[in-house]
Amino acid sequence: KLKVTMVAWDRYDATVITAVNNFLLKVWNSSTGQLLHSLSGHDDEVFVLEAHPFDQRIVLSAGHDGNIFVWDIDKGTKIRNYFNMIEGQGHGAVFDCKFSPDGQHFACTDSHGHLLLFGFGCNKYYEKIPDQMFFHTDYRPLIRDANNYVLDEQTQQAPHLMPPPFLVDVDGNPHPTRFQRLVPGRENCKDEQLIPQLGYVANGDGEVVEQVIGQQTNDQDESILDGMIRELQREQDLRLINEGETLPIPPLN
Repeated sequence: KLKVTMVAWDRYDATVITAVNNFLLKVWNSSTGQLLHSLSGHDDEVFVLEAHPFDQRIVLSAGHDGNIFVWDIDKGTKIRNYFNMIEGQGHGAVFDCKFSPDGQHFACTDSHGHLLLFGFGCNKYYEKIPDQMFFHTDYRPLIRDANNYVLDEQTQQAPHLMPPPFLVDVDGNPHPTRFQRLVPGRENCKDEQLIPQLGYVANGDGEVVEQVIGQQTNDQDESILDGMIRELQREQDLRLINEGETLPIPPLN
């Protein structure tokens, strides 16, 4: 039984593109419902259809076969094809794709956790970024409290209330400080606040566990790193008062 797995409109809504579980893409006239083209090339189900941000002729498709196609839906032809081959692991299914606003680049994510960047120009700009970037809190176990709210098992804090995580490689080794500033909330931290320091605390079972200092809490249930940031803000406020400047009024949420 045939099923539609994904639907997309072109940039100006003149055509509708559908992906079917027989691996074909169909291009339809959105006004009359007439079938304009059947596009073949995929050999597994397609769950990604992305229209070009301003060129209504261009549509991108990607699927579980690891293929990424760029199509000209006016002519019903393939412009370019990329295959997401992963050395030693076969291919990676492509889960999502998005064009950049200028239409010159697109980014894809796959089933192996890779971010794939395609486009025009030089790739030296991207080579400055580490190949492996994880948060040190990734894959940490979660638990639920008596009210059924989710908590981080190690710190007993709600995940959204925890301090910004550190960027690490796949083995958990922290990246240099210049990369730690890429994490929202750490943009203006001093170097010494961007170096994860490990401490040892006792968990609920009495076991001593290794813990990043940024996740440790003081007597007020505030992380040590949060306390340092709060103290720096207090010192800045006092300095502004002494200099006769008016403190800004915080925005209302």
